[in-house]
Amino acid sequence: MTAPPEDPAPLEPARVARTRLGVEERRAQIVAAALEVVAERGYARASASAIATAAGVSKGLLWHYFADKDDLMKQAVVSTVEQIGRELAREIDVSAPPPDIIRAGIGWIARWSVSHRGELRAMDEITRVLRDTDGQPAFSLADYEPNYQQQEALFRRGQELGYFRAFDTRVMAVTYQGAVDMMLSYVDSHPDTDVQQYAAALVDIILAAVSAPAPPPARK
Repeated sequence: MTAPPEDPAPLEPARVARTRLGVEERRAQIVAAALEVVAERGYARASASAIATAAGVSKGLLWHYFADKDDLMKQAVVSTVEQIGRELAREIDVSAPPPDIIRAGIGWIARWSVSHRGELRAMDEITRVLRDTDGQPAFSLADYEPNYQQQEALFRRGQELGYFRAFDTRVMAVTYQGAVDMMLSYVDSHPDTDVQQYAAALVDIILAAVSAPAPPPARK
């Protein structure tokens, strides 16, 4: 009796999963893997090998797209923040009244945070831990400048249209960004929090602070 044929050797997992992607798609794939590994293992244990495995690529391919691990981690934060901004811009009617834009924007980021807790947690850890070549923090408040400028423009538009009272738009932009960041940090550390209720309350507080006083009722 002849022996049964041997089972074919399994294909290597990396070869099965690997597809030819464009440069930006491949970078995005590696960035997503980096955030996933940091979220699961922490920054210190997020090795290049673990990231490559999560991305389904060879370790050497990482350095085709990024200079080193520090560069990968920094670009992971920068590119994800940019992606959040693009997604937010697609979801919000920027021609709407400024109070409506604020309400829609904070509501959207609150909803986004629920389904992206791991990414937010990883980004927070990277921004706290990553250092530049001089040993200084790789991220600082200066990295918020594009956000501050966009928010200032929105507040100035609200003032010009009569929705908002007179105030220092830079101070309000910094306060606004800080309040949103604190919302994300708080709901992450308090997972039972109703994030939509929190967002709605935060919007009410911000609009109460910036809104122009209502005109007095007309005399009869």
